[in-house]
Amino acid sequence: MAAVRDNVFPTRMNLTVTKARLKGAQTGHSLLKRKSEALTTRFRVIVRKIEDAKLKMGKVMQNASFSLAEVAYITGDISYQVRESAKHATFKVSAKQENVSGVLLPAFEPDMQAGSQFELTGLGRGGQQIQKARAVYIKAVETLVELASLQTAFVILDEVIKLTNRRVNAIEYVIIPRIENTISYINSELDEQDREEFYRLKKIQGKKKDRAAAAAAAAQNELDELSKLSIQDGNLHGEIGAGDSQPGVRNILAEQVDDDIIF
Repeated sequence: MAAVRDNVFPTRMNLTVTKARLKGAQTGHSLLKRKSEALTTRFRVIVRKIEDAKLKMGKVMQNASFSLAEVAYITGDISYQVRESAKHATFKVSAKQENVSGVLLPAFEPDMQAGSQFELTGLGRGGQQIQKARAVYIKAVETLVELASLQTAFVILDEVIKLTNRRVNAIEYVIIPRIENTISYINSELDEQDREEFYRLKKIQGKKKDRAAAAAAAAQNELDELSKLSIQDGNLHGEIGAGDSQPGVRNILAEQVDDDIIF
């Protein structure tokens, strides 16, 4: 299968732009990879905390059930007294956010109000068991709040880690190979253009040499023709001296015949 690449025109400018895109993709991949590793580390810590909180929750709820059974055995049903004494909430939950590698995780914290509305509950009998059961149930609710905070962070981190890993894989196995294939295509096309340009310049230089050689040969031929014509002209109009070192030169004195002069 042919390599997947971007449909770009192979120029030096596009090569520079594509290399910048490759650098950006590699930087983004590195950052997302480190983010995924940090989130995974925090995710594992939360998983261990959830496991401990669930074990703690089982023990706390067991103690709370036994405490409520003791109260019911000693004082009977006190649910109506609790409803009459409860005027406002003394146990509240406050929420805040924690930033983990750019991911906002909600964190719930218990907020106990000062004072107690159940000071007179169980005044006749079973007061100590009621206060003990109240303390045990407060601890159980605190454990529930802690477990709820951990479970919420667990769900959010699980989704964010999956999304980040998909992005990392997309950059690593799709985007970066496509950009690298585009760079290879542009380099190959530019190399081919350079080879064509070199071949064209070489052919032009060869043509120029051939033309220069042809011009030199034509000039030499012209000189040879002129030399032959000069030799032929000398043979027709005069003789070449025996000691003459330049054959083909006309002897003007030999050509003229003067009459005898009588004094």
